[in-house]
Amino acid sequence: MSAAGVVTVSYGSEGVLDGFLASLEHASVSELQVVVADNRPDAGGPVRELAERYGVAYLPMSANLGYGGAMNAAVRSLPSDVAWVLVSNPDIEIHPGAIDELVRVGESDARIGAVGPLVETDGEIYPSARAIPSLRMGLGHALFANIWPSNPWSRKYHSDNERPPRERDAGWLSGSCLLIRREAFDAVGGFDDRFFMYFEDVDLGYRLSKAGWRNRYAPSATVMHSGAHSTDEHSTKMVLVHHESAYRFLSSKYRGWYLAPVRLAVRVGLSTRAYLVTRVFNRR
Repeated sequence: MSAAGVVTVSYGSEGVLDGFLASLEHASVSELQVVVADNRPDAGGPVRELAERYGVAYLPMSANLGYGGAMNAAVRSLPSDVAWVLVSNPDIEIHPGAIDELVRVGESDARIGAVGPLVETDGEIYPSARAIPSLRMGLGHALFANIWPSNPWSRKYHSDNERPPRERDAGWLSGSCLLIRREAFDAVGGFDDRFFMYFEDVDLGYRLSKAGWRNRYAPSATVMHSGAHSTDEHSTKMVLVHHESAYRFLSSKYRGWYLAPVRLAVRVGLSTRAYLVTRVFNRR
Protein backbone atom coordinates (compact mmCIF):
# COMPACT_ATOMS: atom_id res chain seq x y z
CA MET A 1 0.00 0.00 0.00
CA SER A 2 1.27 3.47 -0.92
CA ALA A 3 2.51 5.82 1.77
CA ALA A 4 -0.17 8.13 3.17
CA GLY A 5 -0.05 11.46 4.94
CA VAL A 6 -2.59 13.44 6.94
CA VAL A 7 -2.95 17.22 7.05
CA THR A 8 -5.31 19.32 9.13
CA VAL A 9 -5.72 23.04 9.83
CA SER A 10 -6.24 24.48 13.30
CA TYR A 11 -7.69 27.86 14.19
CA GLY A 12 -8.03 27.68 17.94
CA SER A 13 -8.98 24.02 17.50
CA GLU A 14 -7.29 22.48 20.52
CA GLY A 15 -10.67 21.45 21.94
CA VAL A 16 -11.25 18.96 19.11
CA LEU A 17 -7.75 18.36 17.80
CA ASP A 18 -6.95 15.90 20.58
CA GLY A 19 -9.75 13.56 19.48
CA PHE A 20 -8.71 13.82 15.84
CA LEU A 21 -5.07 12.97 16.49
CA ALA A 22 -6.01 10.14 18.85
CA SER A 23 -8.26 8.58 16.19
CA LEU A 24 -5.38 8.32 13.73
CA GLU A 25 -3.71 5.59 15.79
CA HIS A 26 -6.04 2.93 14.40
CA ALA A 27 -6.97 4.58 11.09
CA SER A 28 -4.21 2.75 9.21
CA VAL A 29 -1.93 -0.21 9.78
CA SER A 30 0.89 1.81 8.23
CA GLU A 31 2.75 4.73 9.76
CA LEU A 32 1.18 8.06 8.81
CA GLN A 33 3.00 11.34 8.16
CA VAL A 34 0.85 13.92 9.98
CA VAL A 35 1.05 17.72 9.77
CA VAL A 36 -0.98 20.22 11.81
CA ALA A 37 -1.03 23.64 10.15
CA ASP A 38 -1.83 26.42 12.63
CA ASN A 39 -3.65 29.48 11.28
CA ARG A 40 -3.58 31.09 14.72
CA PRO A 41 0.03 30.65 15.86
CA ASP A 42 -0.10 33.62 18.26
CA ALA A 43 -2.36 31.45 20.44
CA GLY A 44 -0.82 28.20 19.26
CA GLY A 45 0.70 27.00 22.53
CA PRO A 46 -1.94 24.32 23.19
CA VAL A 47 -1.98 23.23 19.52
CA ARG A 48 1.81 22.96 19.46
CA GLU A 49 1.74 20.97 22.69
CA LEU A 50 -0.81 18.54 21.24
CA ALA A 51 1.31 18.06 18.12
CA GLU A 52 4.36 17.35 20.27
CA ARG A 53 2.41 14.93 22.48
CA TYR A 54 1.33 12.87 19.47
CA GLY A 55 4.68 13.15 17.72
CA VAL A 56 3.34 14.91 14.61
CA ALA A 57 4.66 17.92 12.71
CA TYR A 58 3.53 21.39 13.80
CA LEU A 59 3.48 24.01 11.02
CA PRO A 60 2.69 27.59 12.12
CA MET A 61 1.39 29.90 9.40
CA SER A 62 2.71 33.44 9.06
CA ALA A 63 -0.89 34.68 8.99
CA ASN A 64 -4.40 33.22 8.77
CA LEU A 65 -4.25 31.79 5.25
CA GLY A 66 -7.73 30.28 5.36
CA TYR A 67 -8.48 26.60 4.88
CA GLY A 68 -7.13 26.10 1.36
CA GLY A 69 -3.98 28.17 1.77
CA ALA A 70 -2.96 26.41 4.98
CA MET A 71 -3.77 22.99 3.50
CA ASN A 72 -1.57 23.73 0.49
CA ALA A 73 1.31 24.64 2.78
CA ALA A 74 0.82 21.49 4.86
CA VAL A 75 0.74 19.23 1.80
CA ARG A 76 3.92 20.85 0.44
CA SER A 77 5.68 20.05 3.72
CA LEU A 78 5.03 16.30 3.40
CA PRO A 79 7.83 13.99 2.19
CA SER A 80 7.85 13.41 -1.56
CA ASP A 81 7.14 9.68 -1.19
CA VAL A 82 3.68 10.34 0.28
CA ALA A 83 1.33 9.30 -2.54
CA TRP A 84 -2.00 9.87 -0.78
CA VAL A 85 -2.97 12.73 1.53
CA LEU A 86 -5.95 12.75 3.88
CA VAL A 87 -7.17 16.36 4.07
CA SER A 88 -9.34 16.78 7.15
CA ASN A 89 -10.93 19.22 9.53
CA PRO A 90 -9.67 18.86 13.11
CA ASP A 91 -13.21 18.18 14.37
CA ILE A 92 -13.25 14.81 12.61
CA GLU A 93 -12.63 11.43 14.21
CA ILE A 94 -11.45 8.72 11.83
CA HIS A 95 -12.92 5.24 12.34
CA PRO A 96 -10.46 2.33 12.60
CA GLY A 97 -9.08 1.26 9.23
CA ALA A 98 -10.81 4.10 7.35
CA ILE A 99 -7.64 5.55 5.79
CA ASP A 100 -6.54 2.15 4.52
CA GLU A 101 -9.99 1.60 3.02
CA LEU A 102 -9.90 4.97 1.27
CA VAL A 103 -6.46 4.19 -0.17
CA ARG A 104 -7.72 0.78 -1.32
CA VAL A 105 -10.59 2.40 -3.21
CA GLY A 106 -8.31 5.08 -4.66
CA GLU A 107 -5.81 2.56 -5.93
CA SER A 108 -8.53 0.50 -7.62
CA ASP A 109 -8.33 2.89 -10.61
CA ALA A 110 -5.43 5.09 -11.64
CA ARG A 111 -7.94 7.77 -12.73
CA ILE A 112 -9.31 8.28 -9.20
CA GLY A 113 -7.97 11.58 -7.92
CA ALA A 114 -9.93 11.90 -4.68
CA VAL A 115 -11.89 9.57 -2.40
CA GLY A 116 -14.44 10.69 0.16
CA PRO A 117 -15.68 8.67 3.16
CA LEU A 118 -19.13 8.45 4.63
CA VAL A 119 -19.36 11.36 7.08
CA GLU A 120 -21.55 10.94 10.15
CA THR A 121 -22.72 13.96 12.14
CA ASP A 122 -25.21 13.90 15.01
CA GLY A 123 -26.10 10.32 14.14
CA GLU A 124 -27.02 11.22 10.55
CA ILE A 125 -25.19 10.79 7.26
CA TYR A 126 -23.87 14.15 6.09
CA PRO A 127 -24.31 14.84 2.33
CA SER A 128 -20.61 14.84 1.51
CA ALA A 129 -20.63 13.80 -2.17
CA ARG A 130 -22.60 16.17 -4.37
CA ALA A 131 -23.14 17.41 -7.89
CA ILE A 132 -21.22 20.42 -9.18
CA PRO A 133 -23.61 23.40 -8.92
CA SER A 134 -24.69 24.97 -12.19
CA LEU A 135 -25.89 28.54 -12.66
CA ARG A 136 -29.51 27.41 -12.64
CA MET A 137 -28.97 25.18 -9.62
CA GLY A 138 -27.00 27.86 -7.78
CA LEU A 139 -29.56 30.57 -8.42
CA GLY A 140 -32.53 28.36 -7.52
CA HIS A 141 -30.87 27.06 -4.36
CA ALA A 142 -29.81 30.56 -3.31
CA LEU A 143 -33.27 32.07 -3.78
CA PHE A 144 -35.50 29.29 -2.47
CA ALA A 145 -33.51 27.10 -0.02
CA ASN A 146 -34.80 28.93 3.05
CA ILE A 147 -38.39 29.62 2.00
CA TRP A 148 -39.01 26.46 -0.06
CA PRO A 149 -36.62 23.76 1.24
CA SER A 150 -38.01 21.04 -1.06
CA ASN A 151 -37.43 23.06 -4.26
CA PRO A 152 -35.95 21.03 -7.14
CA TRP A 153 -32.69 23.01 -7.30
CA SER A 154 -31.84 22.44 -3.64
CA ARG A 155 -32.86 18.77 -3.94
CA LYS A 156 -30.46 18.35 -6.85
CA TYR A 157 -27.66 20.16 -5.01
CA HIS A 158 -28.19 17.96 -1.95
CA SER A 159 -28.44 14.85 -4.10
CA ASP A 160 -26.37 12.67 -1.77
CA ASN A 161 -29.46 11.06 -0.26
CA GLU A 162 -29.32 7.42 -1.41
CA ARG A 163 -30.11 4.95 1.36
CA PRO A 164 -28.22 2.80 1.80
CA PRO A 165 -25.34 4.83 0.37
CA ARG A 166 -23.31 3.18 -2.39
CA GLU A 167 -19.86 3.67 -3.85
CA ARG A 168 -20.10 6.02 -6.83
CA ASP A 169 -18.52 8.97 -8.60
CA ALA A 170 -19.44 12.49 -7.50
CA GLY A 171 -18.97 16.02 -8.78
CA TRP A 172 -17.15 17.03 -5.60
CA LEU A 173 -16.37 15.66 -2.15
CA SER A 174 -16.61 17.48 1.15
CA GLY A 175 -13.35 19.05 2.25
CA SER A 176 -14.22 18.18 5.83
CA CYS A 177 -12.45 14.88 5.15
CA LEU A 178 -11.21 13.41 1.88
CA LEU A 179 -8.25 11.47 0.57
CA ILE A 180 -6.43 13.04 -2.38
CA ARG A 181 -3.94 11.45 -4.75
CA ARG A 182 -0.82 13.59 -4.38
CA GLU A 183 -0.15 13.46 -8.13
CA ALA A 184 -3.64 14.77 -8.90
CA PHE A 185 -3.48 17.45 -6.20
CA ASP A 186 -0.17 18.75 -7.54
CA ALA A 187 -1.36 18.53 -11.16
CA VAL A 188 -4.26 20.96 -10.57
CA GLY A 189 -2.27 23.25 -8.26
CA GLY A 190 -3.94 22.20 -5.01
CA PHE A 191 -6.66 24.30 -3.46
CA ASP A 192 -7.34 27.72 -4.96
CA ASP A 193 -6.37 29.98 -2.07
CA ARG A 194 -8.65 32.74 -3.33
CA PHE A 195 -11.31 30.79 -1.44
CA PHE A 196 -10.56 31.78 2.15
CA MET A 197 -13.27 29.44 3.42
CA TYR A 198 -16.12 27.49 1.76
CA PHE A 199 -16.35 26.23 -1.83
CA GLU A 200 -12.64 25.44 -2.00
CA ASP A 201 -13.66 21.76 -2.03
CA VAL A 202 -16.29 22.33 -4.73
CA ASP A 203 -13.70 24.14 -6.82
CA LEU A 204 -11.11 21.40 -6.29
CA GLY A 205 -13.54 18.65 -7.29
CA TYR A 206 -14.53 20.61 -10.39
CA ARG A 207 -10.93 21.17 -11.47
CA LEU A 208 -10.00 17.54 -10.82
CA SER A 209 -12.88 16.44 -13.06
CA LYS A 210 -11.89 18.89 -15.79
CA ALA A 211 -8.36 17.49 -15.67
CA GLY A 212 -9.65 13.94 -16.19
CA TRP A 213 -9.60 12.67 -12.59
CA ARG A 214 -12.50 10.94 -10.85
CA ASN A 215 -13.97 11.97 -7.48
CA ARG A 216 -15.06 8.73 -5.81
CA TYR A 217 -17.44 8.43 -2.85
CA ALA A 218 -16.56 5.40 -0.68
CA PRO A 219 -19.08 4.86 2.15
CA SER A 220 -17.19 1.70 3.14
CA ALA A 221 -14.90 4.11 5.04
CA THR A 222 -16.48 6.14 7.84
CA VAL A 223 -15.56 9.23 9.84
CA MET A 224 -17.46 11.24 12.43
CA HIS A 225 -17.79 15.02 12.17
CA SER A 226 -18.57 16.89 15.37
CA GLY A 227 -19.45 20.19 13.67
CA ALA A 228 -18.04 23.51 12.47
CA HIS A 229 -16.63 24.60 15.81
CA SER A 230 -14.33 27.32 14.47
CA THR A 231 -17.14 29.30 12.82
CA ASP A 232 -19.72 29.25 15.63
CA GLU A 233 -18.61 32.58 17.12
CA HIS A 234 -18.78 34.44 13.82
CA SER A 235 -21.94 33.09 12.19
CA THR A 236 -22.96 36.32 10.46
CA LYS A 237 -19.49 36.87 9.01
CA MET A 238 -19.30 33.24 7.89
CA VAL A 239 -22.64 33.51 6.07
CA LEU A 240 -21.27 36.42 4.07
CA VAL A 241 -18.02 34.56 3.34
CA HIS A 242 -19.98 31.47 2.25
CA HIS A 243 -22.09 33.42 -0.23
CA GLU A 244 -19.10 35.34 -1.56
CA SER A 245 -17.28 32.06 -2.14
CA ALA A 246 -20.33 30.62 -3.90
CA TYR A 247 -20.37 33.59 -6.26
CA ARG A 248 -16.61 33.35 -6.84
CA PHE A 249 -16.95 29.71 -7.88
CA LEU A 250 -19.92 30.21 -10.19
CA SER A 251 -18.51 33.35 -11.78
CA SER A 252 -15.21 31.56 -12.38
CA LYS A 253 -16.93 28.52 -13.87
CA TYR A 254 -19.10 30.68 -16.15
CA ARG A 255 -16.75 33.46 -17.12
CA GLY A 256 -17.81 34.16 -20.73
CA TRP A 257 -18.68 37.79 -21.45
CA TYR A 258 -22.07 36.76 -22.83
CA LEU A 259 -22.97 35.27 -19.42
CA ALA A 260 -22.59 38.60 -17.61
CA PRO A 261 -26.39 39.04 -17.16
CA VAL A 262 -26.66 35.58 -15.64
CA ARG A 263 -23.74 36.24 -13.30
CA LEU A 264 -25.50 39.43 -12.24
CA ALA A 265 -28.65 37.44 -11.48
CA VAL A 266 -26.62 35.00 -9.37
CA ARG A 267 -24.96 37.90 -7.55
CA VAL A 268 -28.36 39.41 -6.76
CA GLY A 269 -29.78 36.04 -5.69
CA LEU A 270 -26.86 35.23 -3.41
CA SER A 271 -26.80 38.72 -1.92
CA THR A 272 -30.51 38.52 -1.21
CA ARG A 273 -30.15 35.14 0.46
CA ALA A 274 -27.16 36.32 2.52
CA TYR A 275 -29.16 39.34 3.70
CA LEU A 276 -32.10 37.19 4.77
CA VAL A 277 -29.96 34.62 6.57
CA THR A 278 -27.90 37.24 8.44
CA ARG A 279 -31.12 38.89 9.59
CA VAL A 280 -32.14 35.59 11.14
CA PHE A 281 -28.78 35.32 12.93
CA ASN A 282 -28.99 38.91 14.16
CA ARG A 283 -32.46 38.35 15.59
CA ARG A 284 -31.13 35.37 17.53
